[in-house]
Parts: sequence; structure tokens; C-alpha cells
Amino acid sequence: MSLTVRDLEKFQAQLSPEYEDYQIELQEGNIVIMGPSDIVSSEIGIRLSAFLFAWIEPRKLGRLFDSSGGFILSNQDLRAPDISFVCAERLRQSPRAFGELVPDLVVEIKSRTDRVKKITEKIQMFLELGARIGILIDPDKLTVTVYRSGSEPTIFNNEDILTIPELFPGWELSISELWPPVFD
Repeated sequence: MSLTVRDLEKFQAQLSPEYEDYQIELQEGNIVIMGPSDIVSSEIGIRLSAFLFAWIEPRKLGRLFDSSGGFILSNQDLRAPDISFVCAERLRQSPRAFGELVPDLVVEIKSRTDRVKKITEKIQMFLELGARIGILIDPDKLTVTVYRSGSEPTIFNNEDILTIPELFPGWELSISELWPPVFD
């Protein structure tokens, strides 16, 4: 039985309060339930979002979304990247509903229990459907892998500088700034 977004919404409405923190996606007609991420992955997501937002907002380049922002894709999946971005010209105003488009940028941050293969498959699916850039952040290896359609992935290490000129001309971020600091 292949489920639809409407079926997923009915399912969500029936969940008891102890399951409300779980993120639910629809993948190939099947419900996928994901628990909350570990706090290192969450902090990395906030850090990257803050760095991106500080660049995007004053330039009105587009809209940035967190892991709760769901997108209904052309294959009828409902997916929510950890961080996503849609260019202003593609989304002039956010709807009070799921986005019905593919984000220009999708970012996935590996949680302690995630498998890299599954994350890579999700990023590749977004690229095949029209995303311009996919990023996989791996806190265990302290690497950032950037995927672009039609080219090999680029792996950035701690001493490297991340740029995304196709979407954020002039923006730069030292990879080392992504990792949560250790306070004295």
C-alpha cells in the first residue's frame, strides 16, 4: 500500500503527545519516523543556519528552513532536510503549508546513529529532483562533503573554507567554525 501526503497528515493527527517530537517523512509511499538528533548535530545545524542567515537575510537571497520544514517533491515524497534554502525568485512568499518544490540547497548533518549511505542517498535524491547543491556534514570525521549534479563530491576538512558561489556569492565559512566550541 502506497501512502500519500494526506495519509501522512491523518497519521500525524492521531499520534499521542509522547511521539510529537519525532520527525515524520514520506519516502516512496512509506512513512519514515526519525527520532530527535543528538545535541552536537543540532548545535552544528544552528551554527550553520546562523552563519547562512547572517549572509542571506540582508541580501534578500531567499529563505532558509530548519529540519521541521517539509517539502512535497515531484515524486510525491514529503522530505525535510536538516537545513534547506530556496532562492527568493523561486519562493516569493512562504506558504502556511508544506513547500511544493525542491530546495536549491539541502544540508544533512550526520547524527550519532545515522548511516552515511542513507544520508548520501537522500542527498542524491534531492539532486536528481533538481536541488543545486547537497551538503553532508559529518561531525565524527570533522568533514563537510559538497555534492553538485554531474560532478564528483568535494570533501572539505577542518582547515578548509566552504564557499557556495552559485547560491551565496562572496560567502565563506571556515569548516572549523561549524564544530561546537569547548568552553574553558
